[in-house]
Amino acid sequence: MTLTPTLRGLFAASVAVASLSGAAKAAQPCIGASWELTGALAHTGLQIRYAVEVAIDEINAAGGVLGEQLVLRAYDDQGEPARAVDNALRIGEQDECVVMLGGFRTPNAIALREPLDEMGLPWVGVISAGTRVIEHETGENEWMFRVSMKDRWVAPFLVEQAVARAPSGRIGLFYEATGWGQGAVPDVVAAAEAQGVELVAQETFNIADTDMTAQLIRLRDAGAEALVFYGVDREADAILRSMERIDYRPTIVSAWGIGGQLGNTAGALSEGVLVAGTFSWWGELEPRAQAVLDAMKERFNLAGPQDLLLPSGTANAYDAVHIIARALEIAGEFDREKLRDAFYEVRHEGIVAVFDPAFERTMERHDAITPDAYRLFAFHNGVMLPLDQTPFGTN
Repeated sequence: MTLTPTLRGLFAASVAVASLSGAAKAAQPCIGASWELTGALAHTGLQIRYAVEVAIDEINAAGGVLGEQLVLRAYDDQGEPARAVDNALRIGEQDECVVMLGGFRTPNAIALREPLDEMGLPWVGVISAGTRVIEHETGENEWMFRVSMKDRWVAPFLVEQAVARAPSGRIGLFYEATGWGQGAVPDVVAAAEAQGVELVAQETFNIADTDMTAQLIRLRDAGAEALVFYGVDREADAILRSMERIDYRPTIVSAWGIGGQLGNTAGALSEGVLVAGTFSWWGELEPRAQAVLDAMKERFNLAGPQDLLLPSGTANAYDAVHIIARALEIAGEFDREKLRDAFYEVRHEGIVAVFDPAFERTMERHDAITPDAYRLFAFHNGVMLPLDQTPFGTN
């Protein structure tokens, strides 16, 4: 593929900025990253960084990879696709990193498909769950991999959980009007049809909307007793407040755009909100996971699990770095194409799942975490806990 003039212009701008700042070409094996580090989603990038830096510290302390110390080059995209593209071009063409890690937003990941193909740069997502991130309409995906959930697999999980919590089986869909939210609609519709369930209503909202009353009235009047939800903390908070105003409280069964921060902002209104995920840092942990938590607490001065607002994404990121390191050892050199091919040979016991293998040579299985590792969490007393640690686990 050929990059558009707009994308080339973005890269030229990044090179100019780097030149002015005196940035130098990476001299050591480099993992690049584009994360949301400032703005409304700044907490998401920070949550990923916790785990990535701890994983890199572990690897480097054990001798590095192929005798070299790994280096992280992380750039801020503020949750904006254009900035993510700019960062990818800088990582791939200026920093010459061997691999790139993705961030929180699905629209950012989708925007990277063309430049990654052009550069031949492997990319590993750790949160963005949109189906189209990995399953491209062209039927080909050489360079994008993911250690995260996938909406096409998440949708049946959410629908099943929503139906189980709707006494009459009447459920609705409420989603943000972004590439992630809109991309999930066909997945949810197909999942409902497969389970013999009809969605009684579908409603959408825009980023930064604060009053969701009109949509919620339509969902209420349609009889939706549970809602399959695709959105993030800020809008979820607005939705809960709008529900309170109209005295409508269906069970929310959410994809994992909602993180632990909702408990802080919505308080008691978050009680009973259900969220799909892959990992929890609460409760008794396996020794390795406990060591990772202890290392993150020490390095970043965290109080404990309550500071890990995206528990699944943090755990996914930790496993992703170790998968990359293992693949580089298999590749035998810091070569992007050899790294990509080595991904299919990686066997790794992570804290989220046992990856055996991590990836397979089908577009569908460029996703490492399969549905058997999906879990459900619930907000209780302002904290997002494993379902079995809440009163909602018996529902």
